[in-house]
Amino acid sequence: MIKTKIEPHVLNSPLERLYEQNRRVSFIGGEGLVRSSNFEGGTWKYLVEMPQGREPTFGRVGAETMVLLNEKELRAA
Repeated sequence: MIKTKIEPHVLNSPLERLYEQNRRVSFIGGEGLVRSSNFEGGTWKYLVEMPQGREPTFGRVGAETMVLLNEKELRAA
């Protein structure tokens, strides 16, 4: 029996991502624009910015409309 060795970089090589920056995507809970992406843990992860509504009277705190989602959780909008 011949054993072959698969190099680790082959198993986790990033394929072309599905969603480019500024692409509108939807997911459970809303929709937004892809702001950045990163290949990590064998999958693409996307930072998605949701549209902001009216500013509340107490103001805004940080990136309250940003969510980090796996590629499997997104659909093109």
